[in-house]
Amino acid sequence: MGSRSGAFNEQYRCYSVAMMQGNERQNVNHGGKIILPQSALAKLASLHIQYPMLFELSRGSHSTHAGVLEFIAEEGRVYLPHWMMKTLTLSEGDLVTVKSVELPLGSFVKIQPQSVDFLDISDPKAVLENALRNFSTLTVGDNIEISYNDKIYGILVMEIRPPSVGISIVETDLEVDFAPPVGYQEPTPVPRGRPIMIRQITSLYNLA
Repeated sequence: MGSRSGAFNEQYRCYSVAMMQGNERQNVNHGGKIILPQSALAKLASLHIQYPMLFELSRGSHSTHAGVLEFIAEEGRVYLPHWMMKTLTLSEGDLVTVKSVELPLGSFVKIQPQSVDFLDISDPKAVLENALRNFSTLTVGDNIEISYNDKIYGILVMEIRPPSVGISIVETDLEVDFAPPVGYQEPTPVPRGRPIMIRQITSLYNLA
């Protein structure tokens, strides 16, 4: 493990949140924050890394971004949400690089639910707003997961503004645009019948 001057740059053995001992942490598993060891906090402080602490996680050609929730992991370990493990093609115990980064404050995101089941939610914008409180960053191409009413929904991040590899969504007003969910089909319009012409028949009889 090593750090370059002015930046936090470490490698850890990664594990999914489900592998943590103690209480189940659904807000972590369906969010965008990681859990680092106590030594990481000391190193970040010595490097004067400011709040919000944001990170790039990478393995080979795969990368994403995350915030940090707590510094309670065992030394040498980092715990990630399940969707983040899939994004980085990681298995339990693989090495992942965690590097501190600065990201612009986001102003816009376009997302695509990965199932038409998302349309069953009565107020999707409110649900998404609440779910995004568990995220610090959004990265184009990530397929994040949120939980609502004991159901998991996949959400693809299609576009962000300002244009960047990722954005910070900490304490910012974020405009959200929804693309039609995967598998959604526009209702087929019902064909309208041809209008029926009713002609008034004039009496041939003169009733005068």
